[in-house]
Amino acid sequence: MWRRSALALVDALAVLVFAALGRRSHDEGLAIVGIVEVAAPFLVGALVGALAVRSWRDPLALRTGLAVWAGAVVVGLALRAAFLDRLPLSFAIVATVSLAVLVLGWRGAVLGIMRLRGRRARQHA
Repeated sequence: MWRRSALALVDALAVLVFAALGRRSHDEGLAIVGIVEVAAPFLVGALVGALAVRSWRDPLALRTGLAVWAGAVVVGLALRAAFLDRLPLSFAIVATVSLAVLVLGWRGAVLGIMRLRGRRARQHA
């Protein structure tokens, strides 16, 4: 059970990586407070998506990843626009694509590793 909970936290890590990469690419530094400030609306959105599909039940499912990603993007961008009173289209596009790669990508990587291990185990049995 704890493994599922730990996997659900990887989404939060993915959002924090997104924020850190964004700050780094704009030479804004990697101060923890700054990263969390940028990530906060997207973390809220990811949590909304995770709760909507009960992500802890099947954190590796594509359905779960899509819900977390959609929540992070839709809620995150809406909150960011509300608090900053602006939302450049270029930022929305980069955030959408980056979060998709990070939130869906880690699931694909884990599932790929699990499949490889399963094949190897069958070959050696």
